[in-house]
Amino acid sequence: MNTKYEFGDDTQNTVYIRRVEMDSLPDEVREQAEGLDSLYAVHGMDGERLALVKDRKLAFFLARQNDLEPVSVH
Repeated sequence: MNTKYEFGDDTQNTVYIRRVEMDSLPDEVREQAEGLDSLYAVHGMDGERLALVKDRKLAFFLARQNDLEPVSVH
Protein backbone atom coordinates (compact mmCIF):
# COMPACT_ATOMS: atom_id res chain seq x y z
CA MET A 1 0.00 0.00 0.00
CA ASN A 2 1.44 3.35 -1.04
CA THR A 3 -1.18 5.83 0.15
CA LYS A 4 -0.13 9.21 1.45
CA TYR A 5 -1.80 10.48 4.59
CA GLU A 6 -1.83 14.10 5.70
CA PHE A 7 -0.90 14.01 9.37
CA GLY A 8 -1.16 17.75 9.95
CA ASP A 9 0.91 19.60 12.53
CA ASP A 10 -0.16 17.99 15.81
CA THR A 11 3.31 18.59 17.23
CA GLN A 12 2.22 22.04 18.43
CA ASN A 13 0.35 20.33 21.26
CA THR A 14 3.21 18.04 22.25
CA VAL A 15 5.04 18.64 25.53
CA TYR A 16 7.93 16.71 26.98
CA ILE A 17 8.04 15.37 30.52
CA ARG A 18 11.40 14.73 32.15
CA ARG A 19 12.82 14.16 35.60
CA VAL A 20 14.93 17.00 37.02
CA GLU A 21 17.42 16.41 39.82
CA MET A 22 17.15 18.89 42.69
CA ASP A 23 20.83 19.89 42.57
CA SER A 24 20.30 21.33 39.07
CA LEU A 25 17.61 23.74 40.27
CA PRO A 26 17.95 27.20 41.86
CA ASP A 27 18.04 27.44 45.67
CA GLU A 28 14.59 29.04 45.87
CA VAL A 29 13.02 26.08 44.05
CA ARG A 30 14.86 23.55 46.22
CA GLU A 31 13.60 25.32 49.34
CA GLN A 32 10.00 25.05 48.13
CA ALA A 33 10.43 21.36 47.33
CA GLU A 34 12.02 20.39 50.63
CA GLY A 35 12.11 16.64 51.21
CA LEU A 36 12.01 15.69 47.51
CA ASP A 37 15.02 14.34 45.61
CA SER A 38 13.66 15.29 42.17
CA LEU A 39 10.87 17.10 40.36
CA TYR A 40 9.31 16.61 36.93
CA ALA A 41 9.45 19.31 34.29
CA VAL A 42 6.98 19.94 31.48
CA HIS A 43 8.75 21.40 28.44
CA GLY A 44 7.31 22.88 25.26
CA MET A 45 8.51 21.97 21.77
CA ASP A 46 11.01 24.83 21.86
CA GLY A 47 12.57 23.53 25.08
CA GLU A 48 11.01 26.17 27.32
CA ARG A 49 10.20 24.86 30.79
CA LEU A 50 6.48 25.37 31.30
CA ALA A 51 6.04 23.81 34.73
CA LEU A 52 7.72 21.94 37.57
CA VAL A 53 5.68 19.44 39.57
CA LYS A 54 6.39 16.90 42.27
CA ASP A 55 5.78 13.67 40.34
CA ARG A 56 5.50 12.18 36.87
CA LYS A 57 1.82 11.31 37.16
CA LEU A 58 0.97 14.92 38.02
CA ALA A 59 3.03 16.20 35.07
CA PHE A 60 1.06 14.02 32.63
CA PHE A 61 -2.23 15.01 34.26
CA LEU A 62 -1.35 18.72 34.05
CA ALA A 63 -0.47 18.41 30.37
CA ARG A 64 -3.68 16.57 29.47
CA GLN A 65 -5.81 19.03 31.46
CA ASN A 66 -4.40 21.75 29.20
CA ASP A 67 -5.15 19.83 25.98
CA LEU A 68 -1.48 18.92 25.47
CA GLU A 69 0.00 15.59 24.44
CA PRO A 70 2.69 14.56 26.95
CA VAL A 71 5.70 12.50 25.85
CA SER A 72 8.24 11.08 28.28
CA VAL A 73 11.90 12.02 27.80
CA HIS A 74 14.53 9.70 29.28
